[in-house]
Amino acid sequence: MNLNLLGIDFEDWYHPQLVQPFVKHLKHESKMFQGLDKIIELLRKTETTATFFMVGELLESHPSMLDKILENGHEISFHTLNHSNLNNSTKEKFLDELDIFRKLTNGRSNGFRAPTFSINSNTSWAIDALIEKNYVYDSSIMPTKTQLYGFNNCELGPYKISNSSLTKNDPNGKLLEFPLMIGKFLGKTLPVSGGFYLRFLPLQTSLSAIKKYERKNLPSSIYVHSWELTPEFMPKILLPLKEKFVTYHNIQKTYSRLEQIITKYKFTSFEKFIKNSSF
Repeated sequence: MNLNLLGIDFEDWYHPQLVQPFVKHLKHESKMFQGLDKIIELLRKTETTATFFMVGELLESHPSMLDKILENGHEISFHTLNHSNLNNSTKEKFLDELDIFRKLTNGRSNGFRAPTFSINSNTSWAIDALIEKNYVYDSSIMPTKTQLYGFNNCELGPYKISNSSLTKNDPNGKLLEFPLMIGKFLGKTLPVSGGFYLRFLPLQTSLSAIKKYERKNLPSSIYVHSWELTPEFMPKILLPLKEKFVTYHNIQKTYSRLEQIITKYKFTSFEKFIKNSSF
């Protein structure tokens, strides 16, 4: 059985890009730390390890989360300090954030995921910054184009990424890229690896995609947000119709869907996958 990759994008209720513009006037009181035990218990009972892509400010306010994640055999990786889209940042600011996160995690972070998968031709400087800070891997590339993110004609399996080669293997690349899983629904290629698509599409769509990757001997990389797994801590935010639908649709089903996926297929952290592979 293939070994696959599970990322928990650990962010709070006010972090998602579709939510941010509508909560600026609200007090950003952290709530998702209360759901960490529930997530870790799900991973324990399914004998799964995961990588927690953590928004740094949450570790600043709740440092005990670091020990809890690591003591249970999981990995901690970087998801920016404030869930900032890289299109609104600079290389210099990003390098400073990497240094801060290194201190917060006692140097335990080797991986990165850009919020809203925002590594693109305008933000490829992030690859150089990660290499400069001795990061081992990135997982920010979605190999299908959507309105918000993604690329077409991209590698599906792990490859060496560089500033000048975001979608194809660069033999001289110094950073590993783990692109997210994609799949088909009604003949259309979609990012079925997690988030809204995991909640909106039939569960069988994601399961079929994992099976197809397995046939190609490729690892499936899936993700889920902390607030999707613990909707009891997700406040009902007043949002326009589209943003409300994308944020809340089927949110109560996320936990069950992830449980079914990681019960049927074997998932692990990026750190352990790399140790068990030929990279």
